[in-house]
Amino acid sequence: MLFHVIFLAKLKGCDIKSNSKAYKFALLAIFLWSTVATAFKISLEFLTPEMLVLLASVASTIVLFIILLYEKRLNLVKTHIKSNFKLTLMMGVLNPFLYYLVLFKAYDLLPAQEAQAINYTWALMLAYLAVPFLKQKLTLSDIVAGIICYFGVLVISTRGEPFSLNFSNLYGVGLALFSTVLWAMYWIFNTKSKAYPEVGLFANFLIALPFIICYLYFTDGFFIPELKGILAASYVGIFEMGITFMLWLKAMQYTTSTSKIANLIFISPFLSLIFIYFILGEKIYLSTLFGLGLIILGLVLQQKRSKIAQE
Repeated sequence: MLFHVIFLAKLKGCDIKSNSKAYKFALLAIFLWSTVATAFKISLEFLTPEMLVLLASVASTIVLFIILLYEKRLNLVKTHIKSNFKLTLMMGVLNPFLYYLVLFKAYDLLPAQEAQAINYTWALMLAYLAVPFLKQKLTLSDIVAGIICYFGVLVISTRGEPFSLNFSNLYGVGLALFSTVLWAMYWIFNTKSKAYPEVGLFANFLIALPFIICYLYFTDGFFIPELKGILAASYVGIFEMGITFMLWLKAMQYTTSTSKIANLIFISPFLSLIFIYFILGEKIYLSTLFGLGLIILGLVLQQKRSKIAQE
């Protein structure tokens, strides 16, 4: 999930400003993003995945509204939706509705360490889906990276016995992998958007809320959650979907080297495991560390080869 920032770094130019400010914004964003896998699991102790999507989306919408109000860009939302209704509708259905619904269901079925590690393969899925949708070429490095990354997923999901094909939870693993498809699709469609990121994101949430409400009504039904559930969902909405995204954009604006800032993202999955261990009390398997190492290796290989090809 977090590797959308690497993709974003390639899309955005950077002003030559203070690198120290860039690192402060980036490290704060990485710290906050590293806590969300733990926050997902805590939230799901009190809420269904459907209710978590709704409450987190409402919290994020409020935060983005305040940000746009502060930036005096709220008036751009109506124009953006009117001019790009079909695109905004499609992106809103993908994110936050379908993506987070599938992702939270995966977290509900899997240990946090497994779900968050598998989710990091979305950047690789982006490279594969860019072939049919963006007419980009698949390179040998993409194929090798895929073999390495998905073998890492196999190691994690079988808890160190990849050749046994005895998955800890096959349905949960399938959902986690499907979430990477949805997230990659979202960013592919995002390449067609010309709006300010916060304007486009806020429009997506506005469009998605009616779908989320209707889905919840016809499936799980509404209920009054515990205060702990509301607070946990608010944390997810604010720091997974809202403020942290803006902190990363600030880092991209201040840095003189987007690649150096983007590489800091590789700290996040390992920092996340620390929170999972100490807060959730999950035993961290050696297979998770080994599998996650393979996933990171594959992604680094893909990013490095991609950079060489662009040069």
